[in-house]
Amino acid sequence: MSYAATYKLSTRLFWLDKTTLFVGVLLPVGLAVGMPALMRRVQPDGVAGATAVFQSSIAFLLAITAFLNVVVALTSRRDQLVLKRLRAGELTDAQILLGQISSTATQTLAVIAVCTVAVRFAAGVPLPENPLVFAAFSVAGSAVLALLGAAFTPLIPRAELAAIYAMPVFMGAGVGAGAMGPIPLPSWLQAVLDLMPTTAVVNAIKHGDVAMPALNLAVWALIGIVAIRLWFRWEPRRS
Repeated sequence: MSYAATYKLSTRLFWLDKTTLFVGVLLPVGLAVGMPALMRRVQPDGVAGATAVFQSSIAFLLAITAFLNVVVALTSRRDQLVLKRLRAGELTDAQILLGQISSTATQTLAVIAVCTVAVRFAAGVPLPENPLVFAAFSVAGSAVLALLGAAFTPLIPRAELAAIYAMPVFMGAGVGAGAMGPIPLPSWLQAVLDLMPTTAVVNAIKHGDVAMPALNLAVWALIGIVAIRLWFRWEPRRS
């Protein structure tokens, strides 16, 4: 089995799992398209308000479709000893993880693209003013959040708890990027949420500033790689 085969396997398993499809595709698409459509009708600034909400909702797409999907997939395969069996074959550790991470990142990009088009028709949100920045940070954000999802799995004792353990990340991403509207927060908490990679992606898309968001994503990618090398578990803990 090659890296390409693990990529195809991860993609196939994703699209065959109805629960994963609902949580990883339908839910984030509903949030990213439904909330701007609602804001278009209830806010006085109409399209401008809907556009701001959609840009912020990219954080939801990254937190759910990239981060959460990798967390659920890898913890499930770890507990089912799938990862251990793959590791016993010809694949390297990097190839096994890269297949899952790149597959999830690709699916996240597809979801972002679908939402970008759908929200244009549902809420009148214009296409990105700077498509190059939008595309670059969508790609980078998808890859980094999927990588961090893999790095997060050692914290989860059992696969059935994966979604619960990942919930704070989902909530933090939404609040930090403003996807839930203006929420008064203590200054220290806002400063912490501003450091999240999802916030960096949203800031780049909203404002076009790329230097600090790019540095943020690079640091988080390095943290993810180091965490995987030090703590990633290929089989469940023995009780």
